[in-house]
Amino acid sequence: MQKILKIVLIVIGVIAAALSFFFMPSGDDPEAINSGSIDLMFLLTWLLLIAASVLALFFGLKKMMTTPGGLKKALFAIGGLAVLFIIGYALSSGDEAQAVVDVFAGKEIQPEVGTVKTIGMMLNVFFGMTLVAVLLMIWPGIKKLIGR
Repeated sequence: MQKILKIVLIVIGVIAAALSFFFMPSGDDPEAINSGSIDLMFLLTWLLLIAASVLALFFGLKKMMTTPGGLKKALFAIGGLAVLFIIGYALSSGDEAQAVVDVFAGKEIQPEVGTVKTIGMMLNVFFGMTLVAVLLMIWPGIKKLIGR
């Protein structure tokens, strides 16, 4: 199954490369973005993105279901992610969000407090995930140094 999918994706990639080489509109043309070949390339890009996403999800779920303890590990990871989101939302202050809204008062952009707080939460989650990733990279080295 995977070999067939690889072959299909390679064929689509070769077709896209040929289309981009032979049918690419001139860069000087201001209407180049509206050409049919550009539309076809965007369509192929979306098809490849959807195919890759569906296949990654399918094979990931298949592996999770067939591996002993895979579902348990996945649930722990989802629970940890939920905790990280809750902590991120708790750390995004409503006072800071209101200050941002006040700064933009009377300007073209009119953010809402909830939107600013959500952005703050996402930044906190990103920083938390970065911290977890760094710790997971450092932890095996520390374990080797300790000798466990």
